[in-house]
Amino acid sequence: MTKTTPEAPAAKSASKSASPVSPLAPKGGFPKLPKIDGVRFASAAAGVRYTSGRTDVMLAEVCAGASLAGVFTRSSTRAAPVVDCERKLAALPDGDDAGYAIIVNSGNANAFTGGAGTEAVAAVTGAVAERLSLPVTHVFSSSTGVIGEPLRFERITAALDTLSDRLSDDAIGDAARAIMTTDTFPKGAAASVELDGTSVSIAGFAKGSGMIAPDMATMLVYIFTDAAIAQPVLQDMVRDLTDRSFNCITVDSDTSTSDTLLMAATGRAGNTQIAEADSPAARAFAAALGQVMTDLAHQVVRDGEGATKFVEVRVTGADSDADARRVALSTANSPLVKTAVAGEDPNWGRIVMAVGKSGARADRDLLAIRLGDILVAEKGWVAPDYREEDGAAYMKREDLVIGIDLGLGSGAATIWTCDLTDRYIAINADYRS
Repeated sequence: MTKTTPEAPAAKSASKSASPVSPLAPKGGFPKLPKIDGVRFASAAAGVRYTSGRTDVMLAEVCAGASLAGVFTRSSTRAAPVVDCERKLAALPDGDDAGYAIIVNSGNANAFTGGAGTEAVAAVTGAVAERLSLPVTHVFSSSTGVIGEPLRFERITAALDTLSDRLSDDAIGDAARAIMTTDTFPKGAAASVELDGTSVSIAGFAKGSGMIAPDMATMLVYIFTDAAIAQPVLQDMVRDLTDRSFNCITVDSDTSTSDTLLMAATGRAGNTQIAEADSPAARAFAAALGQVMTDLAHQVVRDGEGATKFVEVRVTGADSDADARRVALSTANSPLVKTAVAGEDPNWGRIVMAVGKSGARADRDLLAIRLGDILVAEKGWVAPDYREEDGAAYMKREDLVIGIDLGLGSGAATIWTCDLTDRYIAINADYRS
């Protein structure tokens, strides 16, 4: 999560950010993720912002011969690391056989920091390149935290010896914890799939809790696989699946300056390289990757700042998919809808309002609204069999589905969001102090 600020006292940040684990967190904690052959991880407490010994930097080293893909925020105030990643990814030559590194810090977004931000990225990526004997064009960085403060990059470079010495193929969980800001739990997901008789693994982790709105995604996400897959195919696949996962979530409608998703495919599994997007192997791999990305996206929503409810807004019957998405986002981002959900109030009139303000074509007399399987309203009025006590009982659940059918066409969209509670206000009012 990233926020605007001039300089703020660092000593308070760690204690202020310590929040109870979200009630929507996965019950089993951070999952056991498979080791990905060709990838090693490390984390360290560099003191970028936090002074309590909290880990705040992670390093991932990826073997030579891997493919790398990524998508980034479309914000017009993108952070310096995002701009650097975009430039490097676009310039990667075909058949380049060098390895890669990804270095990420929490506590400071290195956004809106002018030339100093660019210099900080160059200093960090240059030092990593030297330490790991990589071309600097193969070192990618991300930063997350407070906006507008110069990044104390020397604290990161000073930790590189520690990080490189700690590199291990089973430290992915530590890496996930190091990139947290207001997150209350680390987020990980994995899948495996058979490709022409060869088993391949996918493992990824993400951070995100606030400043979450779909415009690429609003978070940091790193995914790794031992599958062999051509870079152009991987890039198209990641972009397409992002639109179906991370671009379908919203916590507070605010798009970050630092959104980054990077994925590396090491090729160490030994499968025949996926070179065609429409091949059976590509389709099978995309299905497994989509599961991982959707799982991580849902975890981000479940860790929405102050969240107590996970909400799926499912829109059908729109003139187009684009109109369905407008309605779904209008509903998911409505403070009135989100506070009604927080209060367990089946106030379906607020859903009607959200449909009407969305800008999508709608007809009052064709509209139908459901809470789960409960038909609440239809044909311009409350449904004849709807009972308020049924709606109120449904709203007490942790996982909710709001169904909206516009009755106009075949357009459909689904957006995932959470409720809006007083805890969200408390977290953000105290973010810098």
